[in-house]
Amino acid sequence: MAERGREFYKMCGSGNDFVFFDARDQAPGALETPELIQRMCARGTGIGADGVVFLERSAAATVGLRYFNSDGSPASLCGNATLCTARLAVELGAADPSGFTIATDAGVMAARFRDARPEIDFAPVQELTADAPVRSGAAERRIGYARAGVPHLVVEVPDIEAVPLASRGRELRFDAALRDGANVNFVAPGPDGAWYMRTYERGVEGETLACGTGAVATAAVLGAWGAADGPATTIVTRSGRPLVITRGAAGRGPSLAGEGRIVFVGRLREVE
Repeated sequence: MAERGREFYKMCGSGNDFVFFDARDQAPGALETPELIQRMCARGTGIGADGVVFLERSAAATVGLRYFNSDGSPASLCGNATLCTARLAVELGAADPSGFTIATDAGVMAARFRDARPEIDFAPVQELTADAPVRSGAAERRIGYARAGVPHLVVEVPDIEAVPLASRGRELRFDAALRDGANVNFVAPGPDGAWYMRTYERGVEGETLACGTGAVATAAVLGAWGAADGPATTIVTRSGRPLVITRGAAGRGPSLAGEGRIVFVGRLREVE
């Protein structure tokens, strides 16, 4: 049974939405069971979210977070959830906006507010390849792969609106050539110099309106393709909101800047 009356924060990061709990002084308890996470995240019958996040104390960083997908499975990293964690930590007075750290299951990340929006530093992208070992489909120009905390395929297409995302995304997400499966990001260049992205996300098993780690992986793959060579890459998410990935200095990972918005504060009642 859920903790009746427990306060939560509904947050949005460029269209990725989350249910946040401040668990620094009160343990999650039953809130972290897969069954209850699924009920809270259910749209129409629950609060509705892509995932549940617990803001916690950390011996290794200013604050820590634990993230669960909407199906109840844990994920080592979620970029937009980490941006939202940065916003909530500052909102609650737990962090200095000029600079602090966040402990995730993928490691400790530096964070700060720049131009009134949160920004986080990733570790260097791993396993980057411009040519992933999966077969491309009709109208797919090329497929790359990168691990930005979690695994991602990046598929260049001429028109993201024409992508059969539910079917093709699921097919690629479970491709036998990938040892852990992958999130799947379909990208196409826009007339404004930005890249436009749609994501089929693991754990949600469907399209989400944004994906922070996907944007970081996409920027890395675009660089490997020679399609994005500037200091920063703008990825426009399905929500229409941009994520900006800034290339790190030699030996350092990229930074991700985007939205971290508190939509409303509520209290749990009948989600058992």
